[in-house]
Amino acid sequence: MLRSTFQHLPWVGAVTEAFLWSRGITDWSALERAEEVSGLSKQRLEQVRRELRRSDEALQAGNAEYFARNLPGSEHWRLYSSFPQRTAFLDIETTGLSPREGIVTCLTVHGGGRTRSLVQGEDLEEIGAVLRPFALLVTFNGRGFDVPFLEAHLPDLRLPPAHADLRWLLLRLGQRGGLKIIERRLGLGNREGVEGVDGLEAVRLWEAHRRGVPGALERLVKYNRADTENLEPLMRYATEEMERRLLHRDRPESIPHPTSEERLTPLAHYLSRGQ
Repeated sequence: MLRSTFQHLPWVGAVTEAFLWSRGITDWSALERAEEVSGLSKQRLEQVRRELRRSDEALQAGNAEYFARNLPGSEHWRLYSSFPQRTAFLDIETTGLSPREGIVTCLTVHGGGRTRSLVQGEDLEEIGAVLRPFALLVTFNGRGFDVPFLEAHLPDLRLPPAHADLRWLLLRLGQRGGLKIIERRLGLGNREGVEGVDGLEAVRLWEAHRRGVPGALERLVKYNRADTENLEPLMRYATEEMERRLLHRDRPESIPHPTSEERLTPLAHYLSRGQ
């Protein structure tokens, strides 16, 4: 998908990108070969080509920060297929709904062929080192919940340069509801051994652990790991479906593409028509 992306270039917005796709220019090589492009002067076309060559160099060098810096945040999901082994799936458990009301009790990072859970009072501060090798962070509602919590309680934490929030990405595909509801609807994920556990039960498990109840922490961590590991098949579904709908229509349309979650409703309606 990244080689089909043009929104990271100067002078190219969502509408121009969709226009290029509709004219069969669906990847960088096609634009390089085109003798002319309707709506672009020869001078502007050459400028775009020069930027694409820089993009190709960045991709070959594994420079995910280049794309994260130049793409709208709502389009960071496009990095996934190019950086699958440098994608970190993350979920946290807390004792409250805001950083002022609670703490992070445990979190899990899944990616790069391993899964690691960290616990408050034990090794939670190691999260920075765990995340350091990754280029793309994937969460579910992480922009509104996980990241603010982590930034409030670990102010020196450096997150991966790109962040894809599956809550909003799935909404663009017409998938509404919480994580577990969407998992069941799509038949994705595995919750064996933690069926019925939810966020409220996770708080109770932490309190039980604090009181010394045997097995409480283990169950909490298992639940948190399920939340995190289940993000991976959802991300695969979402990126493949987004690419299919955006690039493989019989007659692609030029559409206004949002640059923030607050503007997703029109696009969600547009994409849902592809179902």
